[in-house]
Amino acid sequence: MKILIIGGRGTIGKKVSSHFSENNEVIIAGRNSGDVNVDIADSKSIGEMFKKTGKLDAIICIAGTVKWANFNELSEEDFHIGLNSKLMGQVNIVRIGRTYLNKGGSITLTTGVLADDPVVKTTGAAIVNGGLHSFVKAVVLELENGIRVNVVSPDMVEDSYERLKDLFPGHNPIPMDKVVNGYVRSVNGKGNGEIIRIYN
Repeated sequence: MKILIIGGRGTIGKKVSSHFSENNEVIIAGRNSGDVNVDIADSKSIGEMFKKTGKLDAIICIAGTVKWANFNELSEEDFHIGLNSKLMGQVNIVRIGRTYLNKGGSITLTTGVLADDPVVKTTGAAIVNGGLHSFVKAVVLELENGIRVNVVSPDMVEDSYERLKDLFPGHNPIPMDKVVNGYVRSVNGKGNGEIIRIYN
């Protein structure tokens, strides 16, 4: 398969890219690195990226920015960071990317545990993740050509544990191979409209 992985050099992305590169043609997209560059908060940038990649069999997005802060410190502009990037960025990847998928292709988005189990300072992220879960369940009712869309929603991953452990008290870090398998299930399986939760 020809697979585009947006955010393929990030903490989760590099493990996902390594796995799929073993038996597939993988194109990595990132804001500042990769085979092609993209700013997912900019729909024009997304369109330019797909013009460069051409037809694909699968799209995986593991990208997006949100503002982490106490609710009483968040401005409207702070909320729009996540809404424009991680939420609408991934919506636009589906909206634009579907026309570049071969028949029966798939799109896998990424959210996280905060949709179901938020912690302090994550209001902006929780809104985005929850919105994406609803989006995926709705959009699959209207897609054509056998295109599937799923979302992988992991808890804090092992490779982020030292950096994030104080923000996620009591959360057990998820092994990276278990996280990778969520993307394998989405791309290689037949599920559609699934929220693939990888929690302990």
